[in-house]
Amino acid sequence: MKRRPVNSSMMVSVGYDATHSILEIEFRSGHVYRYFAVPRSVFQGLLNAASIGRFFHAHIDRAYPVEMVQSLPARG
Repeated sequence: MKRRPVNSSMMVSVGYDATHSILEIEFRSGHVYRYFAVPRSVFQGLLNAASIGRFFHAHIDRAYPVEMVQSLPARG
């Protein structure tokens, strides 16, 4: 899945597969997670949020099924 860079202290990049409603997030820790059954509106909300991290914790974290895809070296 193609991800785009985001301006966030906790995330490096995010991507969205509209066909399968999958949100993919690369965190600065180096972990990449996929969140399932995420509506497109939530992805758009994440991209447009004044604070991406706050939006993530309020609307995505623990709200959707998730799996870790990979663990990469941490990125600063």
